Amino acid sequence: MSGKGNCYDNAMMESFFGQFKKELVYLTKYDNQFEARQDIFKYIEVFYNRKRIHSAIDYKSPVQFETITRNEV
Repeated sequence: MSGKGNCYDNAMMESFFGQFKKELVYLTKYDNQFEARQDIFKYIEVFYNRKRIHSAIDYKSPVQFETITRNEV
């Protein structure tokens, strides 16, 4: 949660949810809550964390970045 009057406290999550909505939510119509939950899980755990590259972490996926960082210690 951001501090009162400070929109920058929550900037990373705002960015994530913005991309999440553009890449999945606004493009998909779900018939029920179960389908939505499954699709959201797949988006985050399969695509976003393992395949989608991020400029802030040298154009690597979060899993790749974590693996490299862990091996450097």
